[in-house]
Amino acid sequence: MKQDAVSGHAELINEVGLHARPSVKLTQLAKRFACRVEIAIDAAGPWVDAKSPVKVMRVKAPRGATVHVRTAGPDAEPALAAVLGLIRDGFGEGHA
Repeated sequence: MKQDAVSGHAELINEVGLHARPSVKLTQLAKRFACRVEIAIDAAGPWVDAKSPVKVMRVKAPRGATVHVRTAGPDAEPALAAVLGLIRDGFGEGHA
C-alpha cells in the first residue's frame, strides 16, 4: 500500500454475515471513493478489492467474523470510516 494508507476492522453483526446483499452495499459504498479499498478476514490477507462485487462475495465471512479494511489514496480516511460504519451498522439489516 502507498502512503496515506489507513486500516481498521469491525465485526460482522448482521445475521448472515457477508452474503450477497451486504457485499453489494459494501461495493457500492467503496466505489464512491477515489482511493483503493480492500478487505480481508485475516489481517495478513488475502486482501480483495472491495470495489469488485464478485471478489467481495467470495470472502463469505460469517456473522461474528472480523473484517479488516485498508484504504489508500486521497480520501482514504473518510472511505475507511464509511466502510467500517456500514459494517458496524450491520449493513442496515439489523441484528439480533
